[in-house]
Amino acid sequence: MSVMEMSLFQSKSLSASEMAQVGRMYSNSFTSFRYLPAGVKVSPQFCSCTGNPLKASSFSHPSSSNNRYLSTNAIGSVGGDKLAAETSIFQIFGTNGARSNLFPRDIRVLDAFDDEYGGVIVDPERLPENADAFAYILHSSLSNWKMEGKKGIWLKLPVERAELVPVAVKEGFQYHHAERGYVMLTYWIPEGPCMLPANASHQVGVGGFVINDNNEVLVVQEKHCAPTCVGFWKIPTGFILESEEIFTGAVREVKEETGIDTEFVEVIAFRHAHNVAFEKSDLFFICMLKPLSTQIIVDDLEIEAAKWMPLAEFVEQPLVKEDSMFKKVISICIARLGKHYCGLSSHQVVSKFDGRLSSLYYNVVDTQDFNCSNC
Repeated sequence: MSVMEMSLFQSKSLSASEMAQVGRMYSNSFTSFRYLPAGVKVSPQFCSCTGNPLKASSFSHPSSSNNRYLSTNAIGSVGGDKLAAETSIFQIFGTNGARSNLFPRDIRVLDAFDDEYGGVIVDPERLPENADAFAYILHSSLSNWKMEGKKGIWLKLPVERAELVPVAVKEGFQYHHAERGYVMLTYWIPEGPCMLPANASHQVGVGGFVINDNNEVLVVQEKHCAPTCVGFWKIPTGFILESEEIFTGAVREVKEETGIDTEFVEVIAFRHAHNVAFEKSDLFFICMLKPLSTQIIVDDLEIEAAKWMPLAEFVEQPLVKEDSMFKKVISICIARLGKHYCGLSSHQVVSKFDGRLSSLYYNVVDTQDFNCSNC
């Protein structure tokens, strides 16, 4: 570059036409101005060129200590000349008017780490600070991950970053699931069917069959129920919480609804139904529990009434007598009381497969006692 050409670049008072001329003079070294992204304004204050490698400083996250960068040449090989041009010029000036680098040689990729299946999990704590920067870096990140042969991309967006959701959807991400604090989106890179696991397909419920020494069953009437269940006395039921065991969930639900403390004995039976709430499948475990207290304290939010009901009166309810499932469940519970049936007790085991402690439910039957008298 001649002295005159260098002075032209270092000038702070170039006109727009002169800047365009500079772009034409050095189109082989830099990108053409005809691909300036929307929103980038041509300013008479043109940044000077130095010999230092330039980066898109507007994308630097203050909390990021392991930023990764992708060469614009590599991006161009995937996305074509226009993508290379767009990634070469992103921002001339910062939002505060400070001078930014015009020709970054590298582009930052979203902070992420690899999963064990050849995919990528984006770090939700290190997302770009605004939607425009996110859109730009997400696009270049996908190009980089495609070149690296990655498969599934997991993008968890916290609820406070909800403005990034439409940006990701526009880029091709799909909804996977949502919780109170975030929405999870995914992107499958290889051609062919997506191999990422689907969202959870089941909900898990529990019911506590509690009977005291007087042969009375702990029953409740719910405040909110279907018309067919109005006036029906049923066992306490509810849903398992996240990371909660089946047996602890049953004990908790009974305590919450009736105030009765119990001890888990066995899983008597379980039901599997499909297309229930939110078109999900449903697993419902009936657990036999031993009462440890007697005084009932009703949960006023969910329960209309609760009481100890004689077992004979409980089974004579029309809804129990007319429903084949209710009848079978009660008959199994009665058989267990007579020690003619063994349920599934919980056993804590550790598997070498994952090294985690799990609850394995099974029955233990003495070969010399087929009536389960030791259960």
